[in-house]
Amino acid sequence: MILYTMMPQELIFPSETEAFSKQQLINYQGVPLLVDMMDPQNVQVIRVLSSDPQHFLDDRFCPGAKISFSNSEGLSAF
Repeated sequence: MILYTMMPQELIFPSETEAFSKQQLINYQGVPLLVDMMDPQNVQVIRVLSSDPQHFLDDRFCPGAKISFSNSEGLSAF
């Protein structure tokens, strides 16, 4: 079977590692993101999961950007 996807193999076939337990899919201001939970108040963007090219150009959503729960009025979990 051939699987055509932009997602890495580790996300499609996750292993039982601790690294993926800290990752979470969220919706921040209408943009779906894969984030890493740094601590209970802050997350770091790993990947933008949107198909809109404008979301990839926005500095708020770029990989490596940090989002604070205290400043995120448009944050929701999937």
